[in-house]
Amino acid sequence: MSKISHVWNHIQTTLFPFLEEELDPLTEKQKKLVAILELIGIEEFVPARWWNLGRPIKDRVALAKAFVAKMVFNCSTTTELIDRLRSTPNLRRLCGWERVSAIPSESTFSRAFDEFSTNGLPARAHEALIKKYESQRLVGHISRDATDIKAREKAAAKPKKPPKPKRKPGRPKKGEERPAPDPKRLSLQPKMTLEQMLDDLPKPCDKGKKKKNGKPYHWKGYGLHVDWADGEIPVCAILTSASLHDSQVAIPLAAMSAERVENLYDLMDSAYDAKEIAAYSISLGHVPIIDHNPRRGVKREMAPATKRRYNERSTAERGFSFFKEDFGGRNVRVKGHAKVMTHLMFGMLALTASRLLNLLM
Repeated sequence: MSKISHVWNHIQTTLFPFLEEELDPLTEKQKKLVAILELIGIEEFVPARWWNLGRPIKDRVALAKAFVAKMVFNCSTTTELIDRLRSTPNLRRLCGWERVSAIPSESTFSRAFDEFSTNGLPARAHEALIKKYESQRLVGHISRDATDIKAREKAAAKPKKPPKPKRKPGRPKKGEERPAPDPKRLSLQPKMTLEQMLDDLPKPCDKGKKKKNGKPYHWKGYGLHVDWADGEIPVCAILTSASLHDSQVAIPLAAMSAERVENLYDLMDSAYDAKEIAAYSISLGHVPIIDHNPRRGVKREMAPATKRRYNERSTAERGFSFFKEDFGGRNVRVKGHAKVMTHLMFGMLALTASRLLNLLM
């Protein structure tokens, strides 16, 4: 909090007065963008801007700031962002372009976005932001959940499973050995590194289904799995195929969060009710609070004190609502896992900075 307070004091006492002298009066949204860009420091994650050979490319720092502005202003498309930059001198100069003629074309924005997708710029900036401002704070609760991300691309065909070898029904004969069933992903994950767990998760666009308000819900695209700290602060995020069950990403999320923050409780709904997930949470020194999944049996109710703490999991629902309504979560126009993840992480980056600043207000 002291680090964030120091940055906020600098913004209020130095940066805002300076910008008010240099530019026209700033709107509240523009002030919000200034504070977010100052807290993120995204220029530290963009490669060097000068090259000795060949034609110099457009300033990637300004383009990176523009993509953050796209999320803060919740622009649906890059075309809308460019129109806003051309019609709003303050916004254009905050991103780094003095003249309208200096704003790159849409194709240049697209090439820069490809580069940011290749080097994972927003994800790296988000990780650094969390480690800088959240690693020293003891987080009470991590609320783990997933949400649907609709995509405008063709769903990948499901790979055909190899046929199982036929065997005689009934008990095996004396001395007969039968092949052991393939181990489940949840039983293998605790023995894997984080990189191995992430590589093992399916990533192509496909069709997913789950229940919303008790009714079946179907979508085409991806699933975004997020660990939320108190205050609707996203600690980490993983993007997978829509068809992947939420429980398959719980252990990778827990491992990723443990590298970034220290927390006490892991809150999860009944989709995560598995002994492997609870055991991994305990191995990290956390207390897992998971809603019981009756699986056609009798539902086991929580103790009143535990249930009251479990209700803190609404943090995840509010966080996803902020993300989708205000920071571009519904405006996915790119195709492919890498680009979709980059778009979402620009939104997560802006949302994280906004919620961190909100702690001081």
